[in-house]
Amino acid sequence: MTQTGGLSAYRIGLLQSMALFGAVDPSALEFLLQHTEELELEAGDTVFHEQDAGTQMYVLESGRVAVLKSWQGIERQLAVLGPGDCFGEMALMDFQRRSATVRATESCLALVLGTDALLELYEHDVEQFTLIQMNMGREVSRRLRDADDRIFRATFGDRLDDRAGSTFFT
Repeated sequence: MTQTGGLSAYRIGLLQSMALFGAVDPSALEFLLQHTEELELEAGDTVFHEQDAGTQMYVLESGRVAVLKSWQGIERQLAVLGPGDCFGEMALMDFQRRSATVRATESCLALVLGTDALLELYEHDVEQFTLIQMNMGREVSRRLRDADDRIFRATFGDRLDDRAGSTFFT
């Protein structure tokens, strides 16, 4: 997809504000944007289901999505994500099936970044590709630490929904 000047500058700013793209050169972000697609969603649309194969990650430009996990036939909400949040990056790192379902809770616009775009970046600028991969690892590690903390607290009877401002496990 070709970006127009103002929209491109806005999206580069959005990406630069995210931990996943922290310290990535704007020219590399511009390159990536040339290899992304837009995904428009309405409330209730499912982006992907738990156990689907995954070759793309998503960056929310607007709207909100719920991250859902099924247990004994019941969906439980793990997180609510909004503008500037990303999801689906684990599948780009570990080539495993999706660990959760993601569904729009309101109209959304998301940028879709696939493995092909990352491969293009790798061939174009291996240093910037490496930085993004390291940032993905840091983000997944941050989420794992948060999950570990919640599991530990829940083990000792702490209610998970008592954490003010938390988006996970609410």
